[in-house]
Amino acid sequence: MPVKLLVAFRAADEDLARLRAISDSLIVERSESSTQAMELARDAETVFAGHWSDELWKNAPRLKWVQSGGAGIERFMTPDFIASPIILTNAAGVYAIPIADHVMAFVLHFSRNFNRMVRNQIGHRWGEDREPDELTGKRLGIVGLGGIGTEVARRAKAFGMRVIATRRRPQLPSEFADEVRGSDDLHWLLGESDYVALCSALTQNTHKLIGEEELRKMKPSAYLTNIGRGGLVDEPALIAALKDGLIAGAGLDVFAEEPLPTDSPLWDMPNVLITPHTAGSSPRSHERLMDLFCENVRRYLAGEELLNVVDKGEGY
Repeated sequence: MPVKLLVAFRAADEDLARLRAISDSLIVERSESSTQAMELARDAETVFAGHWSDELWKNAPRLKWVQSGGAGIERFMTPDFIASPIILTNAAGVYAIPIADHVMAFVLHFSRNFNRMVRNQIGHRWGEDREPDELTGKRLGIVGLGGIGTEVARRAKAFGMRVIATRRRPQLPSEFADEVRGSDDLHWLLGESDYVALCSALTQNTHKLIGEEELRKMKPSAYLTNIGRGGLVDEPALIAALKDGLIAGAGLDVFAEEPLPTDSPLWDMPNVLITPHTAGSSPRSHERLMDLFCENVRRYLAGEELLNVVDKGEGY
């Protein structure tokens, strides 16, 4: 029996051809808009989102599986969808390599005083008012040692850093972290780290994970980097901490509101580096995403277990 697959975004023709080549029993359609996605989803068995809404899946009675194009799945996590039997898979691991590179770029930016040097260059000033540092022997604390966190740890060890981390299941083996503790030991990690990388998923338990209390646990010389989700951080508390010198600076790729409002104080802070949610961007990211999805389609048609199945109760 044919299986209809809806690619709910403007995928390239080559991507559609690659999917159609998986099986003759697969009917692949592409939507160009959210309105068209609503229409085409009505008899779809799987959706590669893209365009997504509660209304879409509630009007798709044959829908059994949804593949998210991103690692974050907050937009899917409505009470009704969580309670539904529809399988959700995400793109965990697809963006880990460029995101880990991005974290280390943040770390090096502050370690080597590039934030000051760029301003000096703009002002045609020669000289440096603070000696650049090195990473060997410094501690990087990773909050959320999953696929992305592991790639960050791999790179940090290559720079001679000591890596500590927290995650929900600390007993799992970790090749690149020197010490791993449970999520309840967040304050320990913050107090020990020279650089902190937020790599956690955004769930009810991690919303505003970093607030005033947590920022006060950090060293005044430490830097915070966030490539996870803006909701992990209490943004007003972070702004206050940066102004008051509770921490040395922050590298931020994600924000509570995106695009970051033009009147946000973060734009003009000399100890902040802002990137516009581009940490996962790379010419190879889409290639990896299609590799994952094609393998999952093959598994779905063969009745095999899918990769990256989300525990909808846990939120990741």
